[in-house]
Amino acid sequence: MLKNLKILPKLRDSLSFLYVEHAIIEQEDLAIVMIRKEGRTPIPIASLTTLMIGPGVSITHAAIRAICGNGCLVIWCGERASRFYASGMGETRSAANLLLQARLCVDEASHMEVVRRMYTRRFPNMDCGGMSLRQIRGLEGIRMREAYKVAAKVAGISWKKREYNNDNWEGGDDVNRAVSYANVILYGLCHAAIVSLGFSTGLGFVHTGKMLSFVYDIADLYKVETTIPAAFLAVASASGQEKEAFEKKVRVLCRQRFSGARILKRIPEDIAWIFSMEQDVEGLSALFTGDLWDGEEKTVEGGKNYAGEKE
Repeated sequence: MLKNLKILPKLRDSLSFLYVEHAIIEQEDLAIVMIRKEGRTPIPIASLTTLMIGPGVSITHAAIRAICGNGCLVIWCGERASRFYASGMGETRSAANLLLQARLCVDEASHMEVVRRMYTRRFPNMDCGGMSLRQIRGLEGIRMREAYKVAAKVAGISWKKREYNNDNWEGGDDVNRAVSYANVILYGLCHAAIVSLGFSTGLGFVHTGKMLSFVYDIADLYKVETTIPAAFLAVASASGQEKEAFEKKVRVLCRQRFSGARILKRIPEDIAWIFSMEQDVEGLSALFTGDLWDGEEKTVEGGKNYAGEKE
């Protein structure tokens, strides 16, 4: 297990994600290995951003300890990453990014500025400086409709509208189910990046009220160039195939799109720009003992006895 957090790989240099189901995961030396009937497969956790664990996986305590110690986020999810159940801890131990995010979130003026910067990052040609939130959402809706139409035209398939029902997943058409499935994979990747950088997944700005609100905020930055075209192309190329083969096609195309769009490199850069941060969001490390609050947003060194100090 790594002791010096500064030598952990940068998020931008990491692989994206690995989904595993129906396997045994054990520690092997300082790494982990996936055991299936086909044989034993080493998993490169030191350079992996997130390990998505699906049904039928048995994992040892030692393996979890090795995974978390190497800065890889573990996510327990439903079949083929269709649901999010729980997650482990990312690699950062500093709360600096979280404290900044909280300050920006609770101040109304700062909150609105972050929202505007998010939409500017998402739609570079959209000047939303003087717009109300209602106007911004209206333009967002128009642009998203166009994005779906373009993806459908490129894939050569018909498209009606974006709709899904969480209570009747199988009732949706192939394209809508593919888009939802692709988005879940993107959420897992963004979740891992956000936690690894030391931000909160629950303190959202555009989205609010859920523990994954900030995940949805960040994922929205990349859907048009990644999950939407991947989902449409998967439907076009996997027509008539079995469900497992179809969903595998979605995962493969998503992974290709994530790599081509350099998502893991861009997430730290985009969050830093959205929050107007000057420091390297990945370069933070925390002492083994944290600081102590000293009033007026000041801190003093922790792990020290102050009983002999005078006022």
